[in-house]
Order: sequence, then structure tokens, then C-alpha cells
Amino acid sequence: MSVEAVGTVRRGRGARKAIRQTRDVSMLPALKRRLPLTEPMTPDQVERIDAASMGILEDVGVVFRDPIALEDWRRAGADVRGETVHLDREMVRELIATIPSSFTYHARNPVNNLPFGNDHSIFVPMTGAPYLRDLDDVRRNPTLDDLANFHKLSHMLPAIHSSAHHIVEPYDHPISQRHLRITYSSMKHSDKTFMGMTTSPKNAEDVMEMCAILFGAEFMETHAVCTGNCNGNSPLVWDETMLGAMRAFIKRNQPVLCSPFVLGGANTPASVAPTVAQLNAEALSALAYTQVIRKGAPVIYGHYLSTVSMKSGAPMAGTPEISLMNFMIGQMARFYDVPWRTSNTLGGAKTFDAQAGYESATTLMAALMSGANYIWHSAGWNEAGMHCSMAKFIVDAEQCAMGYRMAEGIRWDDFETALQAVRDVGPGGHYLGHPHTLENFQRAFFMPELFDNNAIEQWQAEGSVEINERALQRARDLLSEYEEPKLDPGVDEALRDYIARREREIPAAEALNQEY
Repeated sequence: MSVEAVGTVRRGRGARKAIRQTRDVSMLPALKRRLPLTEPMTPDQVERIDAASMGILEDVGVVFRDPIALEDWRRAGADVRGETVHLDREMVRELIATIPSSFTYHARNPVNNLPFGNDHSIFVPMTGAPYLRDLDDVRRNPTLDDLANFHKLSHMLPAIHSSAHHIVEPYDHPISQRHLRITYSSMKHSDKTFMGMTTSPKNAEDVMEMCAILFGAEFMETHAVCTGNCNGNSPLVWDETMLGAMRAFIKRNQPVLCSPFVLGGANTPASVAPTVAQLNAEALSALAYTQVIRKGAPVIYGHYLSTVSMKSGAPMAGTPEISLMNFMIGQMARFYDVPWRTSNTLGGAKTFDAQAGYESATTLMAALMSGANYIWHSAGWNEAGMHCSMAKFIVDAEQCAMGYRMAEGIRWDDFETALQAVRDVGPGGHYLGHPHTLENFQRAFFMPELFDNNAIEQWQAEGSVEINERALQRARDLLSEYEEPKLDPGVDEALRDYIARREREIPAAEALNQEY
């Protein structure tokens, strides 16, 4: 069995080490936000949304298309009518009150552990792209090697806190077995946090078994090591596949993102506040169910937001209404005292152009100012998620670093010494040679590595290289400098053995992989 997926040019260890000594690729800590958040709703309006959502849960109900979940709800005392579960608001409040407001998200390298929840935020790359724009800026189907390269870049980019999972879909491997190779690549090529596949209940169980090999089953009982996303079918439906995957994670005490999938105007009302009321009801129903499965398990209030073009029916990202909904959802999550997830750097641009930049900057600022904890799809997203752009992946990571610096807020530690510099320099002088400047210039202002601020003459003399090509060259450089983080050989062998056994057990043609 060949599990390794490298796909990059290798340099000598000494050469790579020398380059890394001049380029800091150590991960930034989880962002601790210090700026005031944008909160467009008054306390009365927050309670109005809450009351509307609770009314939906009580009167309309939520469909749980899963016999196990329905039986769980019956035992918990819910009003179950067929597949529709009607939830009393006091039951919902009691259940979500047991969700931890914060926890530590553990990486296989403890240096990369992340405090999660409250005023901390993390950046996670995009996932799920069926195409990529590669190092030659060609749009094509991805492979396992391409996926490995994105995991390596995630490892090398300081503002990215996770290797995620299937950043791109590796088409050179059977669908039914793909989750095994994806999970291995996430674990192998980075020692940051990662996500686990939830494409079927059995796939989720495979991910949990691989996590047990990597971290130890006993460790997982008390430590969050892997996040999984479970999407709802708006309006007001949770299906058997997602609920089964949810149980696989929650029973092992691993965090799940409970994410209604919103297409505003298509599967929600064509209005911002009622959309949030419906979405909130959907999220609360899943959050509550996780606590029926295992009280006290970590869980994340999730969503995916887009609005629908009434001209074409196409989903749209980067619209003002999405930003408003993010602000509102942040207020609701804080009202319930639960951590929450949003999406970042989204857009519908077909190439890495000005539209891509504007849309991504809009969603990044909204994600930061809404106070989201888990900022997903933070690098690479283009074409409404249909492809991951290698160039945009690099630039998005720099944008995240810039947003990180802004959200840290104002530093006051050198205030008095800087005022002394004002006295020293006086009217008409300059600060370039002052000791305070020499001591602080490297951290005083963010210095972008990719954005060119030189005079046009210098830019022309250096070849008039535009941002897309600069980013692609940075990606090539990072991949050539990459060194695989150490993984215990015994653990690596056990992971490979598990993959080999499961691939023998799972028919390659079985696309759904529900019964194996």
C-alpha cells in the first residue's frame, strides 16, 4: 500500500533549514480578540429572535430523519410525531446549558494546541472543492498529491491554525475509501489541529478510530482532538447521514459543528431577521440533540450562509445581508453562551481577480467583527467553493494575518517610551534613527510579504509581477522548504495498517459506504 502523497520538489535538509531560519513559519497563537464587536441587535431584539426560534421548535417542529435520533428524543421526553420532533423551550434551554462555552482544541504537537471559545478565534482553510487552480494556474481535478500540498501549505502558513480535511477532493482514489487517505494526509503532513470527515456514519467512525490511534482512546475521552461538521437540510430537517456521523463524534467527546445550510430566499424567508430566526431554531435543535447523546460534550453552533440570486438562482457570497446575519448569529451564540462557527473569504469570482479580493475582504471583516470562534473556509475559496485556488490560498492566509493583527487591538505597552521619543525628536525631526523606532519597527506595523507597496518604477524594474504570480511563487517556495513534522513511527505504521485493512473491507465501488 502506498499512502504517501508528496508531489513536491525536495531540497537538501540543510538548505531547507537555512531558508526557514529567515522565514518564520511558526503558527500564530489562537487570536484573542480585543476590539469591540459589531452587535446590530438590541437586547430586546435578541430576545425576540430567541422567542421566535423557540416558537418554531415548539409549534412547527424539526424533522429528524433517523430512527435512532427519534428514539433518543422520545427517551428524553420530547414530543415526537412521526419524524417531526417538537421541542419545549425549557427542555432546549436545559440541554444547551450543558454545552461548554470553551475548551482546548488539541493538536498532535502540543505547541499547536488552541484555546477555543469565548474571545478566541481560529482560522481554518476551505474544504470540499471539486476542482483546484494549481501551481501553474490551471483549473483541473485534484489528486491526493494536490491535497497533500495544501496540507503542507497549511502547516507552513502562520495564520492558518488547522490542516482541515478534504481541502480539495482527491479524484484519483475511490470515493468509498477516500476519507481514510484524506484523514491520514491531514494527520501526517501537519502537526496542527485537523478536521474529520462526516460523509457517512461509518466514515466518521473510521476517523474516530484513526484519532484513537494518533492520540489514544482514553485521551479523547477528556480532550477535543478533531472537529466534524454536520450540515442541516434547511428548512428544519436533519438527515440520517449527518445524525449518524454526529453521534460517532459526540459519543467519543469530539466537537461537532451543527451547521444549517442557508440559501437565503430559497430555503429560508427572503428577509434577514426571519432567516436568522429559522437558522437559530435549526442550530438549537441539533445542539440540544448532542447533549441528549452525551451531556457536556463540546459542540459548536454552526451555519453556512449564502443568499440566492433572484436572477439566476445561483448562491451569492460576500453580500451585505450575509454580514448582517453573521453579526446577528454572533449575538445569538453569545446569548446562549456557546462557541460558534462562520465562513470566511467567500466569493463567486471565477479567477483570482478584484471581485475575489473584494468579496473575501468583506467576509473576513464581518467574521472578525462578529466574534466568530471557528472561522472556516479562510483560505483558497473561489467560484462559490467549486475550486480552491493555490494563489488565493496564500494571499488569503496573509489577509487573515492582517485581520488577526487588527482584531488584537491597540498595544499600550510602549506608550510612555514612545511619548519620550516625541520629546527627544521635537518639531521638524524624524524618528527613523531613534532607539524606540529601532527597537519597535518590526512589530509596530504589519509588514505584508505579498502586497507590493514599492514605487511603480521599482515594480517595473523587478518584472512587473502581479499578485497572482507572486503568490504562486510563494507557494512553490514554501513547498520546497517544507519538512514533514515528526510522527512516531509506531503510530504511523498503525495508521497505515488501519487504512490497509479498511480498504480491503470497503468495496472500492461502494460510493455511499454506509454498510461496511
